[in-house]
Amino acid sequence: MMAGGVRFGKKVYFLNETEQQMEKKKRQEDLQRLHDFRPIDDDFMRCLFKDNIPLAELVLRIITGKQDLVITECETQKDMKRLAGARSICLDAYGTDSKGKRYDLEIQRADKGADPHRARYHSSVMDIENLDTGQEFKELPDTYTIFITERDFYGKGEPVYVIERVNLTTGNEFGDGEHILYVNGEYRGESELGRLMHDFNCINAADMNFSLLAERTRYLKENPEGVDMMCKSMEDMRNEVVENTLLQNIKNLMETMKLTAEQAMDALKIPDSDRMRYMERL
Repeated sequence: MMAGGVRFGKKVYFLNETEQQMEKKKRQEDLQRLHDFRPIDDDFMRCLFKDNIPLAELVLRIITGKQDLVITECETQKDMKRLAGARSICLDAYGTDSKGKRYDLEIQRADKGADPHRARYHSSVMDIENLDTGQEFKELPDTYTIFITERDFYGKGEPVYVIERVNLTTGNEFGDGEHILYVNGEYRGESELGRLMHDFNCINAADMNFSLLAERTRYLKENPEGVDMMCKSMEDMRNEVVENTLLQNIKNLMETMKLTAEQAMDALKIPDSDRMRYMERL
């Protein structure tokens, strides 16, 4: 923020007093929201793992129990859609290990978001993403869909619920390489996972057990560069909500009024410069 103006890229736009007050109020609200963030809040989790392979590796080692796990790539907000007309999803954190296995790490605070059908869909989308034309089916990599839920989704007090396909006739594992894990965010045992779930629910870095998580939390909440990164992320998320609402309105008009996409966007007065972006998501 500059005196009387806001910088966007290389340009500075000067605001009147009311706009300045609104910007200042929004900034203060963002700072309060940032203060209250925990790693189990998916808005905060995105920035925690962004360009942070060591932290992703630590968390996945603890959750999977694979102490020799080596993560080679990690993306946040990974868009996954390779079939025309299929529902797209955006993965919270998507990683690859040194053996080519894929990991989708998701924060699910509400039980609705942790529906088993959603886990199934996340797993299937990773399959589509990782098998190209001409490849054999056996070349599909193992995939791990991991939901960290704020509450104990299955209510049995276990730290992790491991879901595997089983041949009910023989009693043996199906062995298709698909793995789904539900991590109980309420678990507070003395194990590394219990300590990690404690950290995932902490507001303050000083209260955390794991230094990698504490350092990143401290950077995003206390370092001016980290704070600016988080405030920009929150602004991007607000814009994303607006865009998703408009997208749903387009779909509703197309379905209820039998309009074409162009007609629906005309009715909603969507600028020509934005239309291609919406068309790609329909």
